[in-house]
Amino acid sequence: MARFLLATIPLTGHFNPGAPIARRLVERGHEVRWYTGRHFRSKVEATGARYIPMRAAKDFHDSTVGDVFPERAKLSDFAKLKHDLTRVFIDSVPGQVEDLEAELREFPADVLVCDTGFVGASVLQERRALPWAVFGITAMTVASVDTAPFGLGLMPSGSTPGRLRNRALAWGVNNIVFRDVNAHLQRMRAGLGLPPTPKPIFDVPVSPFLYLQGTVPSFEYPRTDLPSQVYFIGPFLPEAPADWKPPAWWSEVMDSRRPVVHVTQGTLATEDPHLILATLKALADEDVWVVAATGGQPVEWLGKGPFPANARVERFIPYAHLMPHVSVMVTNGGYGGVQCALAQGVPLVCAGTSEEKPEIANRIAWAGVGVNLKTKTPTPEQVRNAVRTVLATPGFRQKAQRLQAEIATHDAPTKAAELLEQLARTREPVLSPRP
Repeated sequence: MARFLLATIPLTGHFNPGAPIARRLVERGHEVRWYTGRHFRSKVEATGARYIPMRAAKDFHDSTVGDVFPERAKLSDFAKLKHDLTRVFIDSVPGQVEDLEAELREFPADVLVCDTGFVGASVLQERRALPWAVFGITAMTVASVDTAPFGLGLMPSGSTPGRLRNRALAWGVNNIVFRDVNAHLQRMRAGLGLPPTPKPIFDVPVSPFLYLQGTVPSFEYPRTDLPSQVYFIGPFLPEAPADWKPPAWWSEVMDSRRPVVHVTQGTLATEDPHLILATLKALADEDVWVVAATGGQPVEWLGKGPFPANARVERFIPYAHLMPHVSVMVTNGGYGGVQCALAQGVPLVCAGTSEEKPEIANRIAWAGVGVNLKTKTPTPEQVRNAVRTVLATPGFRQKAQRLQAEIATHDAPTKAAELLEQLARTREPVLSPRP
């Protein structure tokens, strides 16, 4: 039996992928403790892991981010990304380290397992020589000669001119665009008594021991220099809640022959329901059903209504139940939701430009599984035309179904557990030979 300490940023998109890992480790007889926000306590305990609260670190949740960081709402999309890197991820590190070092004195874990936003893991490894593994909760940030720097939302290019472009952009991003973020990282490290690191902010989460990417290779840009500790293990798909009951309209919609279009803005991008409202308006006269999920926000968040006759609105619908019935998903690009759609062969229309959403939207277009509208505020006409295009073009669904077949060959929780057990046993990087 090994001891595993999980640690995740207290946001749904960072927490959810860890649940299948924790559950599988517990099922295999390991002792698991999980450090995250109090909002997730019951979900942690449902996996069989022991919950560890955040004390020194700032605790927040999707619905309280705006209260804890009120300045965030007024920022542009790119400024919001830089804000999150500094205030949400880097500034959380001292508290994370204080909390986890106290926990490790009581619970000497064999391995620390965290999401890619948990910057404190790399610091703990330096201070305590603790092996750590990371699971990717968004598009891969691993730098490569074949890709533009993460955050720019550019397509990959491994040609000679493309590699020159990539190298020039990497210098500019690290030394100009994110210079202030990287300087903030160095100041945080100095405050903890650590020397400067040569790694820019997007390279920090790349554990040298084990990196578990929650998708399949066909959804990620190819890299000829992919590090050997990176494994594509398939998406971390959520299980259907045992106590969920279908709404009264369920049979009417799901037993119909009309296509079902699902629209969501996820759980974090809830300042303005523009995408959902634009989709409801766009498809009001189309021969489809529109199923909207507010990401936990009350239905009143969308206004007083009335909603179109072909629309059904809920706060939450488990994807395990919904996705098998969906013909097209309209999304702002949340990584977990995109992976759930692809696991059922559902093509996408993506409209997201905040945080890392441009990177995910570009991968949707690159993989040929959907349309990237390249805006987070599309007009109803843009949404209508995109949905019509996806429904009328078999290639989008065919490519999504090929990804579905590839995903079906993976068992992410089991593979993650096996690799983590190897890391706990050897305390050495878990490397895969590349062809």
